[in-house]
Parts: sequence; C-alpha cells; structure tokens
Amino acid sequence: MPSQAVATPVQQRGAVADAAWGILRAASAMAEALDRAGRAEVFGPDDREGLRRLPTDGPDSALAWHPGAGWECRLPATDPLSDLLDLYLPICSATAARPITVGHLGQSLDGFIATPSGDSQFVTGNDNIVHLHRVRALCDAVVVGAGTVAADDPLLTTRHVSGPSPLRVVFDPGRRLSPTFHVFTDGAAPTLCICARSRIAPGESHIGKATIAGIDGERPAEAAAQVLQLLRSRGCARVFVEGGGVTVSAFVEADLLDRLHIAIAPVMIGDGHPAIRLAPHTQLSDCRRPSYRVFRMGGDVLFDCNLREQAGGVDGESAGVVRRII
Repeated sequence: MPSQAVATPVQQRGAVADAAWGILRAASAMAEALDRAGRAEVFGPDDREGLRRLPTDGPDSALAWHPGAGWECRLPATDPLSDLLDLYLPICSATAARPITVGHLGQSLDGFIATPSGDSQFVTGNDNIVHLHRVRALCDAVVVGAGTVAADDPLLTTRHVSGPSPLRVVFDPGRRLSPTFHVFTDGAAPTLCICARSRIAPGESHIGKATIAGIDGERPAEAAAQVLQLLRSRGCARVFVEGGGVTVSAFVEADLLDRLHIAIAPVMIGDGHPAIRLAPHTQLSDCRRPSYRVFRMGGDVLFDCNLREQAGGVDGESAGVVRRII
C-alpha cells in the first residue's frame, strides 16, 4: 500500500492559519448583528461558514459573544488556533457603537522604520506583512501618511489573504503627492485623499481615481482627529492606521488609538526615519505603560498594546503578558 503523505510543519501552520482565518472573518462579519441583538451567544467552528451557533456552551465551543464587550476565545491555550484568534478578536469585536482604531509600525531594534534614504522594504519579515493584510481585511479603512506613499508606493490591498480590501485613505495635509501613485491610479479599492481644505481648488473632487476630502486642522494631532471624525461619519467603525511614523505618532499624541501594534525586527539600522515620536516627559513615572501582549511572528516580535489600559507595574506582569508563537 502507498504510504500516506505527512504534512510538513509549514503545511501544518498553513492549515491552522486558514482555519483560524475562516473563524475570524465570520466573527468579524457577525459582530454588528450580535451587538444589536444584545444577547450572549456561543459558537463552534464550521468548515463551510467559519462559525455555527451552538445551543449551549460545551466542548465544541470556540468563541463566545458577550453583549457590550465582544468576542472571547473559548479554546484552551494549547489549541493551535487560539493564538491567532486571540490576536485579532479585539478588532473583530468592534462595532459602530464600540469602534476601534488600531495603529501599526514595523521597526528595527534601534527604533527606526526606514533608512535615512527612506528605504523600508522590508524592515519586518513576511509573517508581519501577512499580519498587515489580515488587519486590512478586518478593517473598514486603512490610513497611511503622504510620506509612506512617497517612499513605498503601496497598494494597500489584501492580496496576501482572502477578504475585502478596505477604503484606502491617504493623509496628505500639504497636498504633496502627485496623482501618479498606485493608490490614485489602479482602482483596486475605493480611495480617499484627505488634505487641507485650502489645497483643494474650487470644484475639484478627485486626484486620479481617488476622491478628495478637506480638513481644517493644522497641528498634526488636530488634523488626525479630523481624519478619524471624517471616517467615522462615513461608517468606518474599524480604522487601521498603518503608517508611517509621523502619522501614527500624530494619532498617538491625540489619544485616538485604542491599540498599537509594534513589530520589532532583529535588525539595527543605525539612523534613519524614527518610529513613534511624542512630546517627552521629564519623569519616567509620567510615561505611559500600556498593558500589552507579546506574539512572535517568524523572526519578528509583535507587541499588541492596549492603549486604553495601563500596565500594573514596571514589569507588566499584572497586565497579563502573553507570549505566543504564530
């Protein structure tokens, strides 16, 4: 008899990721209706639909929905699916009544996101790139600054995972970008270019295929607040601020981010474009110490920081540090 092929570790990880992603997409799609219904529900995995309702909580349950709080993973920590579910469930739990804004930066060990010339492709490894595409697929809008578009000419689509591409938002207050970049020409996803209202000519509505919208804020934090307000008014409950350092820092400074993902790659750049830069504090005791979880992504380490919760101490132990491999 022919011997049965044994799945390689890479194939096994791929199968786990695919199974988890099906559950996450289903959970993301169901959150709004569950929030409106206002009752607790329990779900188990389903090969075809991702999730199926269960009559009672039992050994087959994978997720539970809690009104006013969102999703909870019911799988044991030893289950290979639990790591991926835990990482993304905070985003899947967001609704119009309880929106979320998530920031992300990939940086070197010494705190830079690009070399002095602007080269940033790629600081982090492929696992973190896939992570970006997953977060895009779970969110309604992905925001990047003009500097990121000028340096990387990104597509901002979800081509590495199954799922819809979000609204692509280019934050370009000074209207420095030409209409030749991919996000303005490819038509791959709806695109919004946000700039200072004074930079928009009378009757002007588009830059390439992207719609133009104006804001009045001048200071970075003030402008970031107007960007988020504009996106919320357009029904974007889940907003992903993907970069770069100036843009993410503006959202942090304005206290607009609920979570911040910092992926740290084992590389030292020496100098270049910095990651987060905020107004400094004189005393360490005044600095923010958010609660956090730690995930390993290939050779990178991802800090998932909950900016709405403070860590209980310098070592963060009371914050519930989680070390996971995904």
